[in-house]
Amino acid sequence: MTHYNNRELSWLEFNQRVLAQAFREDLPLLERVKFLAISASNLDEFFQVRVGSLMLLRRSGRKTRDNSGFTPIRNLAAIRERVLKMNADQYGLLNNTLLPALAEKGIVLLSAAQLSDSQRAQTAIAFEDNISPLLTPLAVDPDSAPPIVPALQIVLACTLHDPADKTSRHVLIPIPENLPRRIAIPTDDETISFILIEDLIATHADRLFPGEKITATTAFRVTRNGDIAVQEEDATDLADEMEDVLTARRFADTVRLEIRADAPRELSSLVQKVTTTTAQEIYRHAGPLGLSSFMELAFLPDYDHLRNEDWPAQNSPSIAPGASMFETIASGDVLLFHPYESFDPVIRLIEEAAVDPDVIAIKQILYRTARQSRIIDALIRAAENGKHVTALVELKARFDEARNLNRADELQRAGAQIVYGVKNLKTHAKICLILRRESGRIRRYVHLGTGNYNETTSRLYTDLSYLTCKSEYGNDASLLFNAVTGRSKLLRFQRLIPAPSAMKPRLLDLIAGETERAKQGLSAKIIAKTNSLQDPDIIAALYSASQAGVEIKLNIRGICCLMPGEKFSKNIEVISVIDRYLEHARLFYFHQGGDPEIFIASADWMTRNLEKRVELMIPIEEKNIKRRLVKILETYFKDNRNAWRILRDGSSTPVVPAKGEKPFRAQEHFFQQSKKAAKAREHERSMTFEPHVPQD
Repeated sequence: MTHYNNRELSWLEFNQRVLAQAFREDLPLLERVKFLAISASNLDEFFQVRVGSLMLLRRSGRKTRDNSGFTPIRNLAAIRERVLKMNADQYGLLNNTLLPALAEKGIVLLSAAQLSDSQRAQTAIAFEDNISPLLTPLAVDPDSAPPIVPALQIVLACTLHDPADKTSRHVLIPIPENLPRRIAIPTDDETISFILIEDLIATHADRLFPGEKITATTAFRVTRNGDIAVQEEDATDLADEMEDVLTARRFADTVRLEIRADAPRELSSLVQKVTTTTAQEIYRHAGPLGLSSFMELAFLPDYDHLRNEDWPAQNSPSIAPGASMFETIASGDVLLFHPYESFDPVIRLIEEAAVDPDVIAIKQILYRTARQSRIIDALIRAAENGKHVTALVELKARFDEARNLNRADELQRAGAQIVYGVKNLKTHAKICLILRRESGRIRRYVHLGTGNYNETTSRLYTDLSYLTCKSEYGNDASLLFNAVTGRSKLLRFQRLIPAPSAMKPRLLDLIAGETERAKQGLSAKIIAKTNSLQDPDIIAALYSASQAGVEIKLNIRGICCLMPGEKFSKNIEVISVIDRYLEHARLFYFHQGGDPEIFIASADWMTRNLEKRVELMIPIEEKNIKRRLVKILETYFKDNRNAWRILRDGSSTPVVPAKGEKPFRAQEHFFQQSKKAAKAREHERSMTFEPHVPQD
């Protein structure tokens, strides 16, 4: 397809926008460190998944091209060129700005050469007592197969010299993940000084090799291909097969070798040979490896003055404190906008259901959950209380497979019925169905959302929750669970629009409807907020709509393969908002001739979501909720502090206030708005007398 930006380069431009936050002098220092760490963590996953996949394609020898016309070889070359620039930005910022600024605030990163004699003696004691027993050196023998080093761990390469026989050899020392990355160094003042674990080990590693002397060291880090999936056609036990996949990833091919730029040439050559990497896979860094670990600094105690002020989640005005969630939902549909409004009502709903004697069954899809999940604890409690609990635990949720396996096992032991996803599809829909006996009949309560059932990310990601007990939604929820657990077809839905069967055709119909109205000279408008826009058919439909005169406003956080600003896209505006919360909600508006249709969804506008996953798009019908969602969509386009305008080549430029225009930040507006609404509702309740009345 022509007029299509490269997916990988578009993602890298998104990550550059994340990194740009770390350059902002108006942000608190530890927030800048956090964004640097996030950009590094993002790159780790990008290499594991996207670069890993491209390298497999390159090795297959297939003459494939993506929609932007790139072959795997061209794609990998373009990625390398762009990542080298990003790495230079990361380390330039770290060395020239962030580390000096941290030192000024009393947070000091020391090198081994900067340690005093007393500090060196203290680190030697720490090495002997707490570090040395955990280390397992691996000899590099020229006559044997090279040792396999673990992925994404810092490894120390050492040259040893034996004065007795005047020979030299090499060893690798993988640094276990359960050792802290930074080791505190006692000081005479109030500063927090620390040394990185690899520098401390390098200083004292000769204690591991009596009679030998270390003459050279360097640190390196390997990224391996994470794009290894279960071959579902041949899988007889998906859980066992997934265990094999997790093991295979530990020993997969190297896709990136990171090494210190000051590495001695001999050790650099040795590491390249051991890791079987080519020159194109080596990235030399002018500073510490694994910058994602600098996230720890962002949460140092006693440094709140170097962080953003807290934005506590507010109580929703729609939910009275202490009120039964069942009574609340029965009195009217509820919309929650996280993290401005607390995720707690969703958790409360499931916890109430676990102990409510009238609840018969709970059915829920779990994709990514928190490490200490109240939701899973509630489902276990419900199963132990004799309720029929069905949990679809998606084992193919990349990098969460191990945790999902463990939690699924806990649920199964408690008596829950477990389903490990759907064959050949990922189940990504966010839905919980509760069946409750009321007045001699069964009423269905449904939670539908754009984000995972994860208490941790619910405080960090912007998402939407919709709670209803309308029969049409409840019936559709039952049909969905019957389909994913009983292999029935995704048909006969009254309200919910599932993928892969119906969502993409419905979206294309909605876009076509706006296109036709524009051709007739009628008002036509599309506003969409999604994480990624990659599907070629959706993009082509948007181009056609633009050429017909449809006004299109897109808020795309990450990948955007659509090219705005061309003749074929002249009516399309694309922004990306990067702020303290990760924008994650999917929300779509179609003008429909003045009778708008509004949807929230679990799916992005990517082919994988629309054709290869079980997803849900949820129409919102309640007028007050619709109006609120439209305001949310429109508010983002007023942002002139944290919004970026996406350009035709996929790059981006910050949106800045026009002359005379006041600065406006969407996320801050949402927080202040939720705070004001919660306070007003609290005041209203304090002024209202509620009498006790006799109960039947």
